[in-house]
Amino acid sequence: MKKTKQEKRREKRNFRQAMDRELREHKSSFIVFNILRLLVIVALVRQLMRGSYESAFFCILTMTLLYVPCWVQVRLRIELPPPLEITILCFIYAAEILGEVNAFYERIPNFDTMLHTLNGFLAAAVGFSLIMLLNDDERLTFDLSPLFLALVAFCFSMTIGVLWEFFEFFMDWFFHTDMQRDTVVHAIHSAALDMTHSNKVVTIPNIQDVMVNGESLGMGGYLDIGLIDTMKDLFVNFIGAVVFCVAGFFFAKSKGARKNAALGFVPSKKTEDRDYLRQAQEENTASGEGEE
Repeated sequence: MKKTKQEKRREKRNFRQAMDRELREHKSSFIVFNILRLLVIVALVRQLMRGSYESAFFCILTMTLLYVPCWVQVRLRIELPPPLEITILCFIYAAEILGEVNAFYERIPNFDTMLHTLNGFLAAAVGFSLIMLLNDDERLTFDLSPLFLALVAFCFSMTIGVLWEFFEFFMDWFFHTDMQRDTVVHAIHSAALDMTHSNKVVTIPNIQDVMVNGESLGMGGYLDIGLIDTMKDLFVNFIGAVVFCVAGFFFAKSKGARKNAALGFVPSKKTEDRDYLRQAQEENTASGEGEE
């Protein structure tokens, strides 16, 4: 059966109330959310005044993404610990506003590397928690092998990292962006340069300059197109995943008794007292709001 307009309006009102309560649930994350939102608004106004509409789009996108952690908690009834929620909010702001709008990817050395390392850590935390969240009986969680839990978390994190690199290649290939940043190298080792076609690796050492169409690139070396950047991103993603998986392994091995800082990043199922969507639905139904 199709929902009536009244039912749709009622659901939207319930969801807005639940979102408002969710945003205010943890004081620390609520403060961070409002500070970042204010900074994004300032950046948006600044970019509009400069006529930089592409950067303004990134600001609007960031504003939308800042609400995603809250939306996930309300819609999927998942509780994100404040450390995880704050880290996600800061990650979104750093990637979009600092990285894209303020060009930190170009101005700050290893800024992109730092974000990919953090991404590997966070993705491993999500992968680790998936088994718990999808398990109907949480008491059975640690009957699974701790090594299995750590392995699933690691594989999940690396899969996310690989899919992101696929996305970067797709954007660069079809839309001519430069998400896979180029790297200047001073030597080439390639079998493609072997004119005898005998699969021998030919080395061109000490490259100081490259000319294209008769003009020097002025880069001081040969410009590698994305391979080194991709492998570096995957490697630091690997490091971030391993760090969390080691902590998660010992946590699971102790059956939850041995807590550590990394487990502050593991989501859990919402309890009834924090299921704000259900509370809003029950309160509005009891009070008779939205019936007319």
